[in-house]
Amino acid sequence: MGIELHDYQTTLKSRVSLSGIGVHSGKPVTIHFSPADPDSGVVLQRIDSAGTGREIRALVSEIGGTDFCTALGDPAGDHVATVEHLMAALSSLGIDNVLIEIDGGEVPIMDGSAMAFVEAFDSVGIEVQPLKRRFIRILKPVRLEAGGSWAEFRPYDGTRFEIEIDFESKAIGRQFFAADIDPDMFRREIARARTFGFMKDVERLWAAGYALGSSLENSVVIGEDNNVINMEGLRYPNEFVRHKMLDAMGDLALAGARFIGCFRSYRGGHRLNAAALRSLLSDRSAFQIVETSHRERGRSVEMIAVNAPVYAPWAI
Repeated sequence: MGIELHDYQTTLKSRVSLSGIGVHSGKPVTIHFSPADPDSGVVLQRIDSAGTGREIRALVSEIGGTDFCTALGDPAGDHVATVEHLMAALSSLGIDNVLIEIDGGEVPIMDGSAMAFVEAFDSVGIEVQPLKRRFIRILKPVRLEAGGSWAEFRPYDGTRFEIEIDFESKAIGRQFFAADIDPDMFRREIARARTFGFMKDVERLWAAGYALGSSLENSVVIGEDNNVINMEGLRYPNEFVRHKMLDAMGDLALAGARFIGCFRSYRGGHRLNAAALRSLLSDRSAFQIVETSHRERGRSVEMIAVNAPVYAPWAI
């Protein structure tokens, strides 16, 4: 039986780079993606004069902030912000190990979606590595409530997200989107969904040091009249909830391994996603680390429990 892509760890076949601006900092930034060894995970490294070159692992234990985006590292020192779209692309395409060098403190926003990252990774291809991939299998429900919002993990035979949002704005309202995730589905249904915001919030965000690089080129903007002001309109009728799913996928990719289970949320965001992930990983009875095992005679596949890798975030 040949190697199956979903069974084994992967990395990129060669180096690829992207340049853009940070949606919050407004500063230009270039990011380089290079192949990495098996079991190294996703590692970020600042290469500008403001960084010391400290490696920051893309794990929930490294989350340093969840205000308007997910930031890894020390907010007062070496850190990389707005990692969620990039992490969603890496996780959904099945890229386990990669070294990411970045010459600024924020991942470039590109067009506000994950599509530029998908296209960059597709342009160089994915290489299968000789070590088995590990998964986090959800064994029992874990639920977290915060005010009128909630998030939960549930057992499920696959990787599924069920996201619901509820905004007072008539341009958004209440939207629900659910999907079983695989690379083709992600490319087609989620990767192109853009970040969004309200014109009425712009001055407040600017005063707080956020959204300095936001524009109609990288965000869906809702005007004072509750209409989308982008000339091209929406990419999907329910682009808003699809983008919230993209964010959730990126935040949960910081578990360090893919889920076998279902994540559900209502009125969620980066802070709730991170808190729910921490809540799950702090309860060792709620999940199990597994990998595939093939039975040659019947060619059946089962998941078997394994020891966790040394970089595992469930050691938080």
